Formats: sequence, structure tokens, C-alpha cells
Amino acid sequence: MDDLPIHNIQISGTTLASLLHRFFSSSGDIHGLLFGHVSFSTTTSLSDDLTASSSSAASDGPTLTATITDFLSIPSHFPLPLHHPHNNPSSVLLGWFSGRRKTPLRPSLKDSTNTISLISSTSHSFTPQNSPYPLSLPPSVFLLLTTPFQEQLIHTHEYKAFQYRVSSYSFDPKSLAIINIGPSFRSHYGSFSPISPFPSMSCDLRGLNAMVEDDVEKVESLMGIKRGLKDQKELDLCAEGFEIGRLGKLMGSDASNYTGELEHLYDKMLVKLDSLARLVENSSAKVLEQENHNMKLRYKVAGLE
Repeated sequence: MDDLPIHNIQISGTTLASLLHRFFSSSGDIHGLLFGHVSFSTTTSLSDDLTASSSSAASDGPTLTATITDFLSIPSHFPLPLHHPHNNPSSVLLGWFSGRRKTPLRPSLKDSTNTISLISSTSHSFTPQNSPYPLSLPPSVFLLLTTPFQEQLIHTHEYKAFQYRVSSYSFDPKSLAIINIGPSFRSHYGSFSPISPFPSMSCDLRGLNAMVEDDVEKVESLMGIKRGLKDQKELDLCAEGFEIGRLGKLMGSDASNYTGELEHLYDKMLVKLDSLARLVENSSAKVLEQENHNMKLRYKVAGLE
């Protein structure tokens, strides 16, 4: 694959607004893929100055402009999808983006690893539009979004564009031009389509299943702990101070050495039974008293008194 520099990176105002909204309305960090097209153009500087050096003419050459038109976002705890059949044939994979809160606007080592994994596959390479000769460019565009470190009264958006250069194994900062903003870009509104084709992708189901199973195991473990605590509370309520250790001594061959513990336990059980018997007796007396009172009321209403 060729490693030509991208001179200009553009993004439509609607796409950028949608991306920022998706980032700031999400419950956590996100990342995803960037789609669009790269156009090829040749610039030539014509001058009447005969003393102009040949170095300025040598600087003229092909100019590559990347235009971001749509994106695909997923939560950051899911792996970045590497397979992305796109429904729009005129749109190719330009690179990817990462939106993380309260972090510096500079790529990390993980960003480099993800970019290398993305551009390592030859199936992701593409040919720029209007290219006079065969070119094979990798999806090297990287867009980083973040939030301010401190809360502010006026909400601000911070983002920066990069191109990953395979030759130097580093990110090259690029200016990001926003189209559809200002009088000079009014013509873009007429060609804007509000429907963005959603790219169908084949996710790594094995990785997703493993993550889901791990989450299920964590939930089941948490539920098991809660059930154990509930059972322990019920056991402590019944035993009234006889924890598992004291009850364990009353079983097995060593039970004869703890007759005092056993008698103490029986005494507490007898006290509880006596208390329950008194409660039942008092309840029965109150029920009988209420029945007699109801009977007298019926006799009085019937005129039998």
C-alpha cells in the first residue's frame, strides 16, 4: 500500500454534529469507523517570474483530500470491528475515531495498535477518486474527541484529526475543515441527504459471546452472594447468637464435650416456644373476646336483648 500524505481532511457539519451528539449523549466512551471518500487532484503553480526557482515547481504535485460523510459507533468496551461491508459503493473506510472523556488531545499507544490492526489488512485499502494512476491507500485517518478536564458553564467540543503514517509509525496532525458552514458552502445543502446508509458489519460473535458469558457469570455470582447473605440473616435470626461455628461443635464426635452449649441452645429454644405459646394464647383470647362482642351486637340489632 502507498503511504502518500493526506493534505486536507473535511467533514460535513451534519456528520460532525451527529458524531458529537452520539459521543456526549452516550453513557461512556465510544469508538467506531469513519466512512467517506478521498479525491485526487493535481495543483500547478503558474508564474511569470522567470527567476522562480525550480524548487517551488517541484513542490507542486498530487493533493489528496479526505471527506468524512458518515460513521459507525459502538461502546469502547467492545472491540473495534475489522469487517465492515458498506452499503454505499461510493463510500470507503477512511479510518476510525475515538471519543473518550477528560483525556488529552493526543493519540495513545492503544490508538496506534488499533490503527495498525486496521490498516494491516489489504482488503481495507482503496483507490482515490480521479486518480490518474493506480493507487492503494490504507484507512489511515484518525479522529480524536474528548471533553474538558474541568466542568465549564459553556459547553465546548474538543476534537483533532490525524493521519497515521506507516513510514514513520506515527500520527501526523491534520487540520479538519467543516463544510456546510458559512456562505461559501451553501451549495452543499442542496446535495445533502439526511439518510445515511448504515454499514452492515459481521461482528466477532465468539468475542461477543465470551463477553456476554463473563457478564452473566458476574451477575450470577453477585446474586449468589446476595442469597447467601439473606440465608445467613435468617439463620442468625433463628439461632439467636449461635453462629455456624458454635452450631458445628454440636455435631460429630466432639459433641459430647460441649454439653453446656447444647443445654444452652435447648434452653433458648424452650424460651422461644414458651413465648410463641403465650402469643398464641393471647391471640386466641382476643379472638374469642371479639366474637362475643360481635354476637352481642347481633342480638341487640335483632331486638333479642
